[in-house]
Parts: sequence; structure tokens; C-alpha cells
Amino acid sequence: MSGANLSGTAARAQGLVATPARALAALIVAGTAVRLVFGMAMGLGVDESYMVAASRHLELSYFDHPPISWWLAHASAALLGSQAPVVVRLPFILLFALSTWLMYRLGSLLFSPRAGFWAAVLFNLSPVLGITTGGWVLPDGPLDCALLGGIVCMVRALGLERDAPAAPEPAWWTAAGLCAGLAMLSKYSAVLTLAGVFLFLLTERRSRHWLARPQPWLACALAALMFAPVLVWNALNHWASFAFQGGRADGLRFHPFMPFVVFGGESLFLLPWIWLPLMVVLVQAIRRGPAERRGWFLVCAGIIPVVLFAVVSIWSSQKVLFHWAAPGYMMLFPLLGAAVARRLDAQDRHARRWLSFTTAFVLGGLLFVGSQVQFNWLPAILGPFPLGRAPDIEAVDWTSLRHALARRGLLNRPNLVVAGLRWNDAGKIDYALRGRLPVTCLGNDPREFGFIAPPSAFVGDDVLIVATRGNPGQVEKQYAPFFDSIRQLPPVMIRHAGRPLLEAPLLLGRHLRAIPAPAETRGGG
Repeated sequence: MSGANLSGTAARAQGLVATPARALAALIVAGTAVRLVFGMAMGLGVDESYMVAASRHLELSYFDHPPISWWLAHASAALLGSQAPVVVRLPFILLFALSTWLMYRLGSLLFSPRAGFWAAVLFNLSPVLGITTGGWVLPDGPLDCALLGGIVCMVRALGLERDAPAAPEPAWWTAAGLCAGLAMLSKYSAVLTLAGVFLFLLTERRSRHWLARPQPWLACALAALMFAPVLVWNALNHWASFAFQGGRADGLRFHPFMPFVVFGGESLFLLPWIWLPLMVVLVQAIRRGPAERRGWFLVCAGIIPVVLFAVVSIWSSQKVLFHWAAPGYMMLFPLLGAAVARRLDAQDRHARRWLSFTTAFVLGGLLFVGSQVQFNWLPAILGPFPLGRAPDIEAVDWTSLRHALARRGLLNRPNLVVAGLRWNDAGKIDYALRGRLPVTCLGNDPREFGFIAPPSAFVGDDVLIVATRGNPGQVEKQYAPFFDSIRQLPPVMIRHAGRPLLEAPLLLGRHLRAIPAPAETRGGG
């Protein structure tokens, strides 16, 4: 995915039909190199900081999501002895390399090696997949890799290959069950893709007989067995994670036009000029219906997330995040890869220009964002951003907070706990402190901090409140009843490449003697 490498790869793949596998290898190597460089340039985002901080505590599962992404971050930090951004991102970067090969394999099995290669290229060029899923500490990386693996296994199990064997290969059902279990251990929304496979078995005449055979049900049992740690954790914690995720669909509002907003946001995340062709090939495959088995299989695997989240947005009182439907769109890329391969075989100049422009746009965007986060050069051109308003604020680590607290001698103070007022601030603080002090969250939405470091665990300790989102006077008044005394300390300036980024007021509460009432804050994510 460097400019020269990817352009050369594309040229070779266009000219030499017999070498898409070599072009794929170049794509994987170049893409992995770009993600490693980008992973070193970027600080951890809000969700990443929170997950890495919480992953220091190994649990059967976690409040927000099932455990695989947390376990991966923990294992990488432990094995390599570092929590640097590129270190904790490394498993996710490597998983995306595997996902790229699986996308190629899926397209090759269903259509042709050239279709598989172009599906893999476009998969890499879609920002929500190739950038965020491809290299950030998020559940989506393990989810997408496991789903792609499961779908490849299902193609083999159902005999859907373009050069289909004489009979399906039932042994692949076991592998599909393993992949389904890994997907469910990554993110709850995996069930939507699995439901899509069931929809295919119901609606495709030649495959329906599998519902009367034991293999699919044994695969489901294997996936459920692998999911057991999540069930155990939830049973021990009042089903908190299920209630939290299920509550996102609650609401009594009526927003008839919200699906258009959702589709518009998803198109931006995928790039509009990739999203629209995806919709075209989706509609074409729907029109062909189950008679064209391979296309219908991809439609069924992808359609539920694409449609469901748009429908839920009509009444949900909570924001539908645009990346939730990405696994559904991912299943459509082999269809798009096949269409692109046909266009290139016909010497379509528009298709070549479209691919070249998309590649240049994505690589240029990565260079722009990565260099800005690393060197913070925009203020020199546009002037200083207001404190707390920089467009890249979420991608900057709060390392200067740790240095400031160390200079004041607070990191060596006994019986001191640091507290944020929101889960995302607590995550940034905890990641910056690298475990030097325990961190808790005083807000009404503490997420995982409510389980691994609840305020009730620190009664009797002193608490340093980092009030980045509140007025220090109001915070002092709100929390004074819960301490023997509380006072404001000089604030800390969090910096980005030496320039002021965010002012963090500090308050020191001595001897926590009651559990603070929840702050009036609400997290997102």
C-alpha cells in the first residue's frame, strides 16, 4: 500500500492474469508496512486507550465487548514488554494481513483469482476496514478476520466454489464452527452474519437439506461452547454486558429520515465512490436471487447488518455508529472485485482511473493524518487551535500528564488514586500513567472501570481528580461531601508535540470516606 508498490502491483495484476497471487503478496507486505508506520505515528484513540488500560486486568470477558481484542492487547504488551501504540496494535495489524488473504481466497473460490485480488485491494482501501479495523486496538479486527474465515469455510462446506467439487465437504463445518466461536468471542454483532448464513440455508433450495443434517448444529454447539466465558462473566455480573449492548436499540423516538443519515455516514467511512458500487452489486445480486447461489450467499451473509442498523436508527434513542455495519459491507467486496476484474479485462479506463484515484486519496490521507499527529504542523499554518478543540485531539496520547505528575512527586505518593470523570478520560489517563497509579472513574458511565477499579475499592485513599471535562469549582463543590477535605491544585497542560492541547484541572481529595454520587456525564463509543 505504498504508492509505488501498490501502483506496480496493480499494473502487474492488470497485465498478467496468471500472477494475482504474487500481486496479493506484494499488497499484504506493503499494506502491513504502511500500517506499522502509521501505528507508530499515531497515538492511541479514545477507545484504544481505554481497552489497552483495561486489558491489564485479564478477565473472562469485559463490559463493552467479548474478550479476544482485550486478550490480544494484553498478550502483545506482556510478550514484547511495552505498551507503545505500535506494540499493542501489532496483533491487529497481523490479523488484517490474514484477513486480506482470506478476502482474496473468498473471491477466488467464488469467482476468480483476479476477482479475489481486486476484492482484497478495495478491502484495503476502504478506511473503516483497511485503516481502523486494519490496525487499531478494536474488536472489529478479530471479528472481521474470524467472519471471513468462517465464510470461506462455509463456501467449502456447501460446495459453492466456482470449480465445485463433486460433493460438498462436510468436514469444513467444524472449521466454520471454530471461526464462528472466535467471531462471537470478538464482538456480539457476529451473530448477525451467522444469522445471514442461516437465512441462506432457508432460502437456497440446494442447500436447505443441510438444516436436517447434524453438521450445522454441531458447528453451532461448538461456537456456543467457545462463547461460554462470555456467558460466565455475564452471569457473575448481572448480565451487565448484554444489557448494555441490548439497550442501544431501546428508544421511543421517531426519526424517519435517520436511515439516510446512517447510510450517508457509512458511505463516508467506506468512501462514497466505493459504497455506491457496493450498493449496485448488492442490488444486482438481489435481483438475480437464489438462482445465482454464490452471489446470493454473499447477499445473505451481508444484508442483515447493512439493513438492521439503519432500521434501528428510526426509533433508537442512542446514536447508531457508522462502523457497526462494516462486517455486512465486507461480505459484498467479492462481488465488487468480480465486477472490477471484468471492467479491467475489458480495458475500461474509467475503472483504472477510479482505482488509481482511490489509492492516491487513501495514501495521501494517511500521510496527512499521520504526519499531523506525529509533528503537529497544522497550527504553524492555520494558527493555534483553541484548547481542547484540535481536530486530532483523540489521537494524541496524554504522555505529558504523566511527566507533569512525576515532576510534582505525585506518582510516588502512597495511597493515591487518580480519577477521571468519564470512562474515555479515565482510559486516556490510565494509558498515559502506564499503571504507575490505580485509576478509577467517578462518572455515571464508568464502563469496564466499574468492574476492575470501582470507586468503592478506594475508600480511605486520597483521590486526584483530573477534571478535563468539568468546571473545577463545580467539581470541587460536587465532591467535597465525600472527602475529609478537597482542594484545587495547579492545572496540568497536556501538550501535543510541544504545543498546548488541553488543560487538565486537578483536585486533590483527602481520605475518601463515601462513594461519590455519579457525575452528570455520559460516554459514547
